[in-house]
Amino acid sequence: MSIITTIEDLRVLARRRVPRMFYDYADAGSWTESTYRANESDFAAIKFRQRVAVNLVDRSLKSTMVGQEVAMPVALAPTGLTGMQHADGEILAARAAEKIGVPFTLSTMSICSIEDVAARTTKPFWFQLYVMKDRDFINRLIDRAKAANCSALVLTLDLQVLGQRHKDIRNGMTAPPKLTIPNLMNLATKPRWCLNMLRTPRRHFGNIVGHAKSVSDMSSLSSWTSQQFDPALSWKDVEWIKERWGGKLIIKGIMDSEDARLCVESGADALIVSNHGGRQLDGAPSSIRALPEIVDAVGKQIEVHMDGGIRSGQDVIRALALGAKGVYIGRPFLYGLGAMGEAGVARCLEIIRNELDLTMAFCGLRDVRQVDRNILLPGTY
Repeated sequence: MSIITTIEDLRVLARRRVPRMFYDYADAGSWTESTYRANESDFAAIKFRQRVAVNLVDRSLKSTMVGQEVAMPVALAPTGLTGMQHADGEILAARAAEKIGVPFTLSTMSICSIEDVAARTTKPFWFQLYVMKDRDFINRLIDRAKAANCSALVLTLDLQVLGQRHKDIRNGMTAPPKLTIPNLMNLATKPRWCLNMLRTPRRHFGNIVGHAKSVSDMSSLSSWTSQQFDPALSWKDVEWIKERWGGKLIIKGIMDSEDARLCVESGADALIVSNHGGRQLDGAPSSIRALPEIVDAVGKQIEVHMDGGIRSGQDVIRALALGAKGVYIGRPFLYGLGAMGEAGVARCLEIIRNELDLTMAFCGLRDVRQVDRNILLPGTY
């Protein structure tokens, strides 16, 4: 195996090792995928001011996100079906994040359950919540997150309806997946993945199957999920969840300054500028383009985070310079997971940490908390 030096190296390896239907599920957007592509490409236009002859001794990447100390201002984003990129994927990713010292966020639509991850890690992780029509189920889910000592709740608001993702339709990406002849042929070329999956009992949505009414197995899950995402979701529901949760609340899916101000009014601790990785509204701006306006709209009234398109430590520092207090990576850690399991997630975080540190140094700074727009060339952002 060649030396892994970039996130792209991990992506290429993951594409070889993960079945096509699951790789495409992670690495695709909706409709024409224009927003999905812009999330990544728009970072490249933002240029740095290189500084020299500055004391660069004792550099620090340490910061905080919603009051929690982090080794660098980066968290692992909530991603559905993580345990299908690699067996026990959520557990492996959480362990890698814990060792590096950054938050891991478990998705409602995870393969490994809240209890699975809590039993196999030693530090609190964050939990991401989708609001379903079945409010009793949501109440129980919040109670389970509390019992697992989750230290923050990430409430996603941009999945009231599901964006159309053409690759998923072509691949028969349903719950359970359709075992078509092309899919079976592709699985036959991934013996490492198949062997690992045979060794684990975790092959369904652990937070839902056996917990939601009438969902006892994968066959009953599909009809349940298709009916449960709530198009009537409102800010009143946000207020209810904040009170019900009682802890740190982060709202994900904000792309508009008016919605950002409503986040402030809701009493949330942070918001995430996010277009769901380009998987919902195709034609929406990239997250990095939306970020400055939202930061300017809310000032210091609420902590602003962002996700979408980050593929390097340089992208992290660009987001921080434009006002983000922290960022989330989704696809990069999934590439690492699919490529090399827990070691791949750790390698992803090491790459980002190294690139972040070196770029900060070239810009003449020693502390990541000092990063602001002064490190960027005017006219490029």
